[in-house]
Amino acid sequence: MAVTLQAPRRLSIQRHALCDCGPSDCVVDIHYSGISTGTEKLLWNGEMPRFPGMGYPLVPGYESVGRVVDAGADAQARIGEWVFVPGATCYQDAKGLFGGTAERVVVSSARALPVSESLGRDGTLFALAATALHALSGEKPPELIVGHGTLGRLLARLTIAMGAPAPVVWDNKAERRTGGVGYDVIAPKDDDRHNYAAIYDASGYADGIDVLIGRLAHRGELVLAGFYANRPSFAFPAAFRAEARLRVAAEWQPDDLAATRTLIEDGALDLAGLISHTAPAGAAEAAYPTAFHDPDCLKMVLDWSQAA
Repeated sequence: MAVTLQAPRRLSIQRHALCDCGPSDCVVDIHYSGISTGTEKLLWNGEMPRFPGMGYPLVPGYESVGRVVDAGADAQARIGEWVFVPGATCYQDAKGLFGGTAERVVVSSARALPVSESLGRDGTLFALAATALHALSGEKPPELIVGHGTLGRLLARLTIAMGAPAPVVWDNKAERRTGGVGYDVIAPKDDDRHNYAAIYDASGYADGIDVLIGRLAHRGELVLAGFYANRPSFAFPAAFRAEARLRVAAEWQPDDLAATRTLIEDGALDLAGLISHTAPAGAAEAAYPTAFHDPDCLKMVLDWSQAA
């Protein structure tokens, strides 16, 4: 059973035949999978740029946790482990971009990251936390973070965990200006500062870049940490005067996942309070629009123990 997009906005739970388990593969029974409000929203809307593996029918998802229940000859020692699965391409009759939102997957042992089972559904946040950590790999930690969704909150928590001063966080939506842990969340209109050395945009709002460049200090850096459906652009004169630097933060790398696990295990990064909604996997057709459009939904997770 897997969440399947037949076309944009046409989503259901369907059965798919899995590819055979190879010598170094693991079979994982998924317990929880998260819904991404970035890339998965673009897939659902039909706005996702063409990537390798695109097409229909398509199984999305790269935020899953579950237990290894079988494995190939070279990975037998993995059986019984609780793991994070950052996607899978294991379907005979569907494309996997990113392929993790399913009741069972076959995945390379190297891509199954052992994590603490005590995290429960919070373990689905590993990919987003690693993405935030990857964005923070530049020279300057954020002094301003734009967007207080899950990614923005993880950026703020990681900034503090790494010993940097607490950032200011902007969000236009009043309902999103709560839940700050050790940092302030304010409306942009209430901030008159124009000398931020580093601004990290986690909003995915491509049309707001001019405003952010206007808030940079001289030779400040703007980091695009979200995923942008519209073409980002900006007026050159203001960027020229500021000698602004622009950096695009891509997805996490394997080292980021390992570093994220260390921060969580050491207690430096707390994932609590970031998941607001859980729905039975069988209710995915209703859960996806809720995840994308309900302002009270910070993060939606599907529970695969209730897939039917």
